[in-house]
Amino acid sequence: MSYTISQVAEKTNLTIHTIRYYDKEGLLPFIDRINGTRVFQEQDIDWIDLICCLKKTGMPIKDIRTLIQHCMDNDAVLEKGVQILMRHREHVEEQIKDMQNNLSTIDYKIKHLPRMYKERFSMGAGLQ
Repeated sequence: MSYTISQVAEKTNLTIHTIRYYDKEGLLPFIDRINGTRVFQEQDIDWIDLICCLKKTGMPIKDIRTLIQHCMDNDAVLEKGVQILMRHREHVEEQIKDMQNNLSTIDYKIKHLPRMYKERFSMGAGLQ
C-alpha cells in the first residue's frame, strides 16, 4: 500500500513541513517520486519512525543521515551503520542513568521537603 505525504504525516504525528524538511536534509533518500510527488510505502514509515526515535534520543541530523547512507549501501558499510546505532545506544543508556539519578533526587525532595520546610519555619518562629 502506498501513502501520500498527508497520510504519512497523520500516521507519524509529524507535520508535512517536518517530513519535507527530513527529505531536504537527506534523511529520506529511499522515497519514490511519481511525477515529482512523494509516494511512501510502509517500510518508509518505519524509517521515519526510526528517525523520530533517534532525534528524540539526541542523535544529530548529520549522524542520522550518515546512518541512513550506510544502511542503503553494501554490507561492509551496513556494519558501520550498526556501529553508529550501538554507540547511540550507549549514549541513550547514559541518558537513562542520568535521568534515573535526577528522578531519585526529585523523589528524595518530595519525601523530605515538607519536613525540612516545617523544621525551618518552626525554628524561625521561635526566634521572633
